[in-house]
Amino acid sequence: MRRSTPKTAPAVLTVLGIDPGTLATGFGVVEIRRGTMRMVTAGTVRNSSDRAMADRLKLIHDSIREVIRRFHPDEVALETAFYGKNAQSALKLGQARGVAILAAVSQDLPLAEYSPLEIKKAVVGNGTASKQQVQFMVKSILSKSDIPAGFDATDALAVAICHTHRRASGSARHADWKSFLRDHPERLGTAGEVRR
Repeated sequence: MRRSTPKTAPAVLTVLGIDPGTLATGFGVVEIRRGTMRMVTAGTVRNSSDRAMADRLKLIHDSIREVIRRFHPDEVALETAFYGKNAQSALKLGQARGVAILAAVSQDLPLAEYSPLEIKKAVVGNGTASKQQVQFMVKSILSKSDIPAGFDATDALAVAICHTHRRASGSARHADWKSFLRDHPERLGTAGEVRR
């Protein structure tokens, strides 16, 4: 997947975090200015379960495009797929992720992806934290009590917060599998498997 190169240390950095799902896709925009982070907006794209999948995907894509148009993020961060789900759930989640990614890269926005474990560790300090703990810490970090109800928006804000932490430490995620292997040849075994 082609990615744009992230911009270098702007005075103001705006990040869009996305927590994809076919029934509920959370989004959250944070801004960092002079070392202070604040929430710009957050919400959830809601779909009905009786709506055709193609229509759900179009709503997700169009809604994320509208968030990008209105808030002009510099970078986008997305939660990766959770592979413990059944095949049908994973396929649907992959489709939601795909249209969210398309909405970002069609605007030439740099994109990073983080696992649920990485996001929880960045926000709570514990990779097995509950959604309630993530929500509590997101509200604490952003000094906001009026974040939209539900976990989708706070999960998306957590993705954005994770990205800003990784970016500040210089350890943002690799753009793709090929770049990971290029930077870590020692992790590739003789049969092509990844060494843990």
